[in-house]
Amino acid sequence: MASSNRTAATNSSPLAYRLRPAARFERLENGGGALVLGYPLRALFIHAAWHPVLACLAGGDWVPWERIAAAMPAQPAEAVESFVNTLVRRGYLAQTGFPRLAASDYPSVSVIIPVRDRPQEIRACLASLTRLDYPTAKLEIIVVDDASRDDTPAVIEQFREAHLIRMTQHRQAAFCRNLAAETARGDILAFIDSDCLADPTWLKELVPAFRDPSLGALGGWVDAAFDDNGLDRYEKVKSALKIGSWFKRSEQAERFFYVPACNFLVRREAFAHIGGFRASLHVGEDVDFCWRLQDAGYSLEYRPMGRVAHKHRNRLGAFCARRFDYGTSEPVLQSLHRARVKTLFLPWSETLFWLTVVLAVATGSLLPLAAGGIMLLVDGIRKHRRLKIRQVRVTRREVYTAIIRGYLAFVYHCCSFVSRYYLIAVPLLVPLSPLTAAIMGGMHLIAGLVEYSVKKPRLNPFAFVFFFTLEQASYQSGVWWACIRRFNFNPVLPRVIHKRI
Repeated sequence: MASSNRTAATNSSPLAYRLRPAARFERLENGGGALVLGYPLRALFIHAAWHPVLACLAGGDWVPWERIAAAMPAQPAEAVESFVNTLVRRGYLAQTGFPRLAASDYPSVSVIIPVRDRPQEIRACLASLTRLDYPTAKLEIIVVDDASRDDTPAVIEQFREAHLIRMTQHRQAAFCRNLAAETARGDILAFIDSDCLADPTWLKELVPAFRDPSLGALGGWVDAAFDDNGLDRYEKVKSALKIGSWFKRSEQAERFFYVPACNFLVRREAFAHIGGFRASLHVGEDVDFCWRLQDAGYSLEYRPMGRVAHKHRNRLGAFCARRFDYGTSEPVLQSLHRARVKTLFLPWSETLFWLTVVLAVATGSLLPLAAGGIMLLVDGIRKHRRLKIRQVRVTRREVYTAIIRGYLAFVYHCCSFVSRYYLIAVPLLVPLSPLTAAIMGGMHLIAGLVEYSVKKPRLNPFAFVFFFTLEQASYQSGVWWACIRRFNFNPVLPRVIHKRI
């Protein structure tokens, strides 16, 4: 098991926690305590009542959940679990395994699948659902056939466990999901797509999260089902449906968080409260749903577990076409959610530092570089002093290491934005401004190589950058096409901010 907050999608080990390698617990002189994270450098002050939990974790090894709960005998187990899960989401703890409940404690679940003209895919999907490790009496499967023109309905009828709803008019997936939800009996609605395969522990790994009454919906791990060629291996690490390897929860500051509908669980009352999916949307309906859910006051969470394997489009033409479709949803979503203004965060310290570097290169003078060095030095002194005042013991080396990493991350952040939305302009700029085209092409290459180093795909760098380039060009082509069509350029002209809102 890697020493991080990452969790294997098929992990079925007992529930346990540990401090991340970059985190440590320190007792302060005033009797309090703080969890310190090396990068991004931050400290979280912990009330003394919770110190026994952190004392259990101080050794750095995996600690079984039962031992952590026993360290706080006066606290309800639910409160202790909520506390450690908060530390997981904030990046201080790693988690492995999932809670095991008594059969009587699992809520009823309705699995909902929309399908059209996919006989083989729905056969495999339903076969995987028959292998689910979940109390049979608390599970129902509803399949909505969206006016298929082949033998898809006949295949569904072969599975006695599935309830089939047949439509005579093609209405798209969002409408089908809403239709199934109207008849569903489960307390939890679990959505999966017809081209996905569920692991046997899919529901058992995700459903316990709903013991948190504030949680409205939850997304799980979406893996790539194929592993035959280079594009498959690219999708394995870079799928548009892959949220990541870290626990995430919706926050007021993160207004654009969502999880895909192909592995999505939601409370039935929350689904009904916001009116289900917006049936007029054929792409991006899951994003719209998640945003409306959060606006209604519900929490949304992603957990890198509860695996489903997605049969992605593994031919280049289909791959590019699907990314184009995804891109077209951005202007539509921006029109529907005007309060979610896209921003480009350019902190003053990082921005000014790199401007001095650019100026030094452009002028051939070391004077701007010296000014940048002074800014970096002052930034480190200021941050070290602030932590010292709060009695958090960090070395100057730790402070400057975190600052330098942050400055380098700023470069990636800028390169990634240019790569995501402006790569298709590079060929047009070559005859007009070769230098500008070269800079933008270089920024795209930097973004791709950073992604390669982080994702660690089973591909050589050239193949990865090739697929990365196709993905970026296809997606932004869809964005720009829809922007022009709707005369809404908010997705490609974000508001620049220098401080977190």
